[in-house]
Amino acid sequence: MSAHKIIIAIDGFSSCGKSTLAKQLAAKLGYNYIDSGAMYRAITLYFLRNDVDINNQQEVVSALSDINLSFHFNKAREQSDIYLNDEDVEPFIRDLIVAEKVSPVAAIKEVRAFAVAQQQRMGQSKGIVMDGRDIGTVVFPNAELKIFMTADPDVRVLRRYDEMLLSNPNVTLEEVKHNLELRDYIDSNREESPLRKADDAIELNNSSISREEQLEIVLEWVKDRATDVVRNGFPAVEISNN
Repeated sequence: MSAHKIIIAIDGFSSCGKSTLAKQLAAKLGYNYIDSGAMYRAITLYFLRNDVDINNQQEVVSALSDINLSFHFNKAREQSDIYLNDEDVEPFIRDLIVAEKVSPVAAIKEVRAFAVAQQQRMGQSKGIVMDGRDIGTVVFPNAELKIFMTADPDVRVLRRYDEMLLSNPNVTLEEVKHNLELRDYIDSNREESPLRKADDAIELNNSSISREEQLEIVLEWVKDRATDVVRNGFPAVEISNN
């Protein structure tokens, strides 16, 4: 049976495991995974490398015209890595300096328009899972399945701390906590596409469940939405048992 492909939009705060879930779903469903956060991080990295003044609109627009973003599957890591002007920048976009600057960069109107246009092109054929902060509200407001992820603040801090230790052994828990609090504030209060739960999104608090339990829960939601699609005259979404 051929599968009718849908769009799955996952939004939520930093360090809620959005990317982990999105990657799991993409692998299970045979969908493409698009990491919108990586796109904004790559843009931020370019701005940092080229001393772009984010308060200068002309500089920002000019810099964006020189940026080409793409995703290429990395067989060794079994995931898609972000490329900035044909350079694999996945190892650099997780640095603390990028994490500290990405929210202000992502709040810029021109940056968001640039990224959203690329994301919408990627979703034209459907069959994608995308995570971010405005995927279900702005990028794909008509996505068949929207998920809004949350987790307790202390849990999120510890998750991000463990992640950042791998690339920065000197990072402190206080630095990580401050970074998350600042990003939450900027993401939720920016003028352009602020972080908010879409009216038709399903909320998932994963503070006390495992990644495996989380995946099983969401796969049930996918099946439910697939059933709705079938009722509208389309074949069901197929889910791999692998």
